[in-house]
Parts: sequence; C-alpha cells; structure tokens
Amino acid sequence: MPTHDLVPSLIFKLNENQLAIAESVEALSIWIEQLHGPAEHAVRIRNSLTKLDENLEFITRGVAELLNDR
Repeated sequence: MPTHDLVPSLIFKLNENQLAIAESVEALSIWIEQLHGPAEHAVRIRNSLTKLDENLEFITRGVAELLNDR
C-alpha cells in the first residue's frame, strides 16, 4: 500500500483506539465514583477525557479529508 494511502487509514485506526481507551477510562472513573463517591481522581480523569472530546471533531474531519483526497 502506498504511503499516501496508508496515512489516512492509520490515523483512522489510531483514532478508533483512542476512543476505545477513552470509553474504558470513563467506565473506570464511573466505577470509582460508585465505590468512593465523587473522588478527586475521578474528577481528574473526567477532566483529562474532556481534551479527547475536544479534539474528536477536528480529528474526524481531518481523517475524512485525507480519505477523500486519496
């Protein structure tokens, strides 16, 4: 596969992995809150996940553009 075809697919898969990790981490933070109440660690985890959410739209649009340029 030529490099120019590989890059969009690779970024797409990396983004899928990032989303899966974010979902897992969020589930863990919910579990922490259920066990211990609104713990400081759960709040920090949620704040970190916010950055992933903020970048999601940009990454999704960028991948779509790369895939359309092939």
